[in-house]
Order: sequence, then C-alpha cells, then structure tokens
Amino acid sequence: MVSILIRSCVITIACIAASLAIVFASDGELSGLGLWVPIICCLTTAFPGSIFTLWQNRKLRLLNGALSEAHIELSQAHAKLAEKASRDAMTGFLNRETFFANLDATRRVCDRGVLLLVDADHFKSINDRFGHQSGDDALMLISAAIRRSVRAQDEIGRIGGEEFGVFLRGASTIDAELIGERLRQEVEAVDFRPRDGQRAPLTVSVGGAVCGTGAGISELMREADVLLYRAKNSGRNRVIMPADPERIAA
Repeated sequence: MVSILIRSCVITIACIAASLAIVFASDGELSGLGLWVPIICCLTTAFPGSIFTLWQNRKLRLLNGALSEAHIELSQAHAKLAEKASRDAMTGFLNRETFFANLDATRRVCDRGVLLLVDADHFKSINDRFGHQSGDDALMLISAAIRRSVRAQDEIGRIGGEEFGVFLRGASTIDAELIGERLRQEVEAVDFRPRDGQRAPLTVSVGGAVCGTGAGISELMREADVLLYRAKNSGRNRVIMPADPERIAA
C-alpha cells in the first residue's frame, strides 16, 4: 500500500507540473486561479484516480498469479491422475492398454526390439493352497524380480492376472535371451514363505518374439504366446526365444 501511495504522489506531481506547463505555454499567469485551479484539479482527480488504478492493477496481478499457480497445480494433478490411470494398482507396472499403446508408439520410431511374455507357473495352486492374499504377495515378489532383471529403458506391463509383458527396446535375440534367463533366475531365487516359514517355490515361463519390420502388435503377441506355451509344455521354468537369424547364418 505504501508503494501505491508513493507512486500516486509521483503521478499527481507530474500531472500538476504538466498542467502548469500548459498554462504557462498558453501565456497564462501562474498566480491566483491560474495557479490553484490546475493544482486542485490534479489533487482531486489524478491522486485518487491513480490510487484506484494502481490498486486494481495490484489486485489483478495477484489474481493472475493465483490463477497461474492454480493452473500449474491442476496440470500436475491431471498428470498424476493420468499416470495413476495408466498403472496397475498392485504392481505399479503399466496396465494392459497403456503397455500396448506404448509398445505401438515405440515401434513407430524403432522396429528393433524383443517382446517377452512372462507367466507365473502353477499360480492357481498358490491361491488354492495359501489364499489370495499370499497369491498377491507372490505377484509382488515376482514383479520386483522382473523389475530388477530388465533395463531402465524397457517397458513392463501387467497384461493379465499373473502374466506380464516386457518390451526390450533395441534388444537383439541374444540380448533378450540373457535378460530373459536373468529374469527367470531372479524369480526362481525369490524366498517366498507364505505359511509357517515354509518356503514355496516361485517360477516363471518366458516366451519371446523379435519385432520385425511391419509386424503388428497382434502378430508379435501370437508369436510370443506360441513360445510361452512351448515353455509351459516343456516343463515350465524356462525361457524360449525364436531362432536368431544371425546365429543361424553363422
């Protein structure tokens, strides 16, 4: 408020000086009415008018600042909601829709990569033997093992109850075999003790598909799914990848 009064005084003084200059320039006398009328007019109009204008400008700046802060907070809240809506509530991985949308967007930029389908072995028996809460605990342990096994740039999604998708960006078949095997070993090493301290084994089966030029998401899923079920039918707890064309050629 003090700054507004000071600025209003400066504006009023400038107005008085300008008015007196006009009177002087028009050959008027700077005495009597010629002196006091400009001064009184400026004091009664310029001073309160400038106070009102400056006060309104200050209020407008404050409102604009508050509006900008509210807009930032709203944008942040919207981003958090969008992020939350794109995630599986239990594991924190991408949900099915977001995973495949990201996979499609990534492949438009770069075709190179490998899709892994990871499925927990004998998971129904865990729920049946130990209850669904223990089943959820097992899923969380498997999810943590998957996260430890992949690279920072890889996409992970929960695409079914106990099935996960992992897209290894830019990976070759050899890279995918190493990562898939590391993932399998990480899950196998998990210390899962759902009841009375007795350890229950956790394992996963993994099937992969190499992202070729022009291959659609459904085609990749079918290819990876075929190898996943081959891993299941071969005894589970194993990784099966498609043959590496470069290795075959060698």
